[in-house]
Amino acid sequence: MSTAAEQARLQPILSSHWEQPLQIGCKRLLDIVVSAFLLVLLSPLFLFLTLLVKITSPGPLIYRWKVVGRDGHPFLGYKFRSMVVNADELKTSLEDRNEMTGPVFKLVDDPRITPVGRWMRRYSLDELPQLYSVLKGDMSLVGPRPPLVTEYARFNEYQRQKLAVKPGITCLWQVSGRNKVSDFDEWVGLDLKYIRCWSLGLDFKILWKTIAVVVSGSGR
Repeated sequence: MSTAAEQARLQPILSSHWEQPLQIGCKRLLDIVVSAFLLVLLSPLFLFLTLLVKITSPGPLIYRWKVVGRDGHPFLGYKFRSMVVNADELKTSLEDRNEMTGPVFKLVDDPRITPVGRWMRRYSLDELPQLYSVLKGDMSLVGPRPPLVTEYARFNEYQRQKLAVKPGITCLWQVSGRNKVSDFDEWVGLDLKYIRCWSLGLDFKILWKTIAVVVSGSGR
């Protein structure tokens, strides 16, 4: 295969809606309105979770998440800390137990997760601070999940296609039985499907399904 043909194959197919300023503007407006509204509405819950993390586990309340956004640009994201303080250092000793094939790490019964952290993850409460990243514009409500900087460094060209658009808090992977997906390329395939089929209607559909997933407590 020629170099030009290979490069073409590795270019993600974008929905025509990505080229429509009105659609993009509406998506950004939705991000701003919803994230701002939820940050205010859920402020008592934020306070409760902050106190819960503080009294149950020593260490910082917020985990600063070094991730990669659109077109490979790094940014700092935020989550409520759901693991022990030295979780990143302990990760190396758990690599042989990784349940996800590819450059990302996923372990359902991760021993680094605190009891409170496990409860927060069940209902995706640890991810609420990412609403601030949405308000800032680093993330969107819906879009491919941002990888860690260390994970992105190991991505191949096919996998990097998932970052052709702004990453999001929730995505097709989140609402398509994420706990059953063990092949990272299958996960990437879902992200590329989202990019290829994107519309505001699809975003609303994913957000609606996300609410159902969160309420059901199926997160891990």
